[in-house]
Amino acid sequence: MVISSIAERLVRGVETVSDTVSEALFEPVIRLGVTGLARSGKTVFITSLVANLLDRGRMPGLVAAQEGRIEAAFLQPQPDDTVPRFDYEAHLAVLTGPAPHWPDSTRAVSELRLSLRVRPGGLLAGLQGPRTVHLDIVDYPGEWLLDLGLMDKSYAEWAAETLARLRARPEAAEYLAALSGTDPDARHDEPQAQALARGFTAYLETARAAGYSDCTPGRFLLPGDLAGSPVLTFAPLPVSGPSRRGSLLREMERRFEAYKSQVVRPFFRDHFARIDRQVVLVDALGAIHKGPQAVEDMRHAMADILGAFRPGRNAWLNRLLLGRRVDRILFAATKADHLHHLQHPALTAIIEALTREARDRAQFAGARTEALALAALRVTTEEMRAHQGRELPCVRGTLLEGGRQAAFYPGALPQDPGQLLGPARGGATAWLNDGFQAMTFAPAPMQLKPGDGPPHIRLDRAAQFLIGDRL
Repeated sequence: MVISSIAERLVRGVETVSDTVSEALFEPVIRLGVTGLARSGKTVFITSLVANLLDRGRMPGLVAAQEGRIEAAFLQPQPDDTVPRFDYEAHLAVLTGPAPHWPDSTRAVSELRLSLRVRPGGLLAGLQGPRTVHLDIVDYPGEWLLDLGLMDKSYAEWAAETLARLRARPEAAEYLAALSGTDPDARHDEPQAQALARGFTAYLETARAAGYSDCTPGRFLLPGDLAGSPVLTFAPLPVSGPSRRGSLLREMERRFEAYKSQVVRPFFRDHFARIDRQVVLVDALGAIHKGPQAVEDMRHAMADILGAFRPGRNAWLNRLLLGRRVDRILFAATKADHLHHLQHPALTAIIEALTREARDRAQFAGARTEALALAALRVTTEEMRAHQGRELPCVRGTLLEGGRQAAFYPGALPQDPGQLLGPARGGATAWLNDGFQAMTFAPAPMQLKPGDGPPHIRLDRAAQFLIGDRL
């Protein structure tokens, strides 16, 4: 195993050197990772970003587009032949067609290459001709990203942490009841192991629906072709000492280690370790609507996500010597169009506070980070409505359930994020006031002018931070 690991690192090192030299001397490549937890809008973000880079009329915040230096943009086959292509055309069609609807969510890794032909700016404008910059967008579920935190944990550590969380959550009552009648030291019985794994998976699904973010292992929720395999047939058991040969606990430990080596490690090696820039999408409004526990859980998840990165400056010499590192990370609160623009500063302050620990860690390592509120696809309009003698800032859109038009005031977000994070850290189970109500809107029919991509909020600013310096 040691020799195999060393050989693998040498091969990866040679590939990194080859890729880096090629990019430095010929056509640069930016590998942009896009992730987020469930319902954060990854598919819509990628689709709208690509559409707005192809037709840049709504991208004034992207300096190269505003200056007219992007001469052309076109889609090419992605460089990784074994990775499914992100189905951009199908997703765009369902968002912009005569009966628009939200596309299916991310369930596996996919990739798309967008090539930009860019004229240099500044002093080099008259000395060099246009060059091609390749943007490789890698889409992957955030649940898989959280699994990277398992690599440094033993089964006993993971099980103890997980069971401690479960005991504080009513969603886990059924699994804990089944566990109470289980003897970890009893001889391994496969039907019993499968029953425990199904019960634990049912808890994870319920916890995710309740707004919790720490739903690992992620492949239990998105198993793909691994469904039913032994590598996904384990669950947390109480560990009081060394496991006995042939026991249920020993088999759970073995499968946990197999999950790390055969599922998590290949994902890191083949996809995640090659990323240059990263955007983490966060449904902060959904967490606030769920309550203080969901907000606190999301804060912990953001810190765990950052722990999976190898942040730092990604200069080409550093990459030759040390391998790739993520040198820019954007934390984006999605669905900003569900609020009137008067509340956007408060939402930005909340996402900054939620990701403070994660961003500080990245900046200390030398990476640049930014937090902002955006809507990759704007589906509402704004209006002020009189109510009980005052004007309320509302948004109007088509409700996802029922399909009727409605004006909606979700409530006022606090100007001080501490009013949310304080009760969340303190273990509160509900907000002191009426809280914040979230509403789900359907995409609206749109008529796009030639040269314009889909309407958005601050997607151009996100693009400028993520790739603007390389254009």
